Amino acid sequence: MSRGLNKVMIIGHLGRDPEMRHTPSGRSVTSFSVATSRNWTTAEGERRTETEWFNVVAWGSLAEICNQYLKKGQQVYIEGRLQTRRWEDEEGNKRTATEIVAREMIMLSQKPEKDGEPAGDEHYPENDEEEFPF
Repeated sequence: MSRGLNKVMIIGHLGRDPEMRHTPSGRSVTSFSVATSRNWTTAEGERRTETEWFNVVAWGSLAEICNQYLKKGQQVYIEGRLQTRRWEDEEGNKRTATEIVAREMIMLSQKPEKDGEPAGDEHYPENDEEEFPF
């Protein structure tokens, strides 16, 4: 029997502060964007940079941790799976969004000190996820 694999690992910088919402059942969900960049030199010696943006969604306690500790510009490691959602908007247009559903988050850059807590790298695994209800 064959088995599939849907696993994504990225290291990048937050493009915006996380936004947390709650499902009708009260479950926490936090979304944010992460930018990854790659640099290379062309055959002509010209330096190039390419930036790719990823939308990230975290659920449950990981959502609450991301909302509390992550800030725009901070470097993070995100591990999870790709998910594509499809829906129709108010005008009946078909819409699609591909995002990373985070399973694990590690803060790589110093977090801002908050209420006297020391800054440092932190590692937060989490598995409680569900499908997007909206």
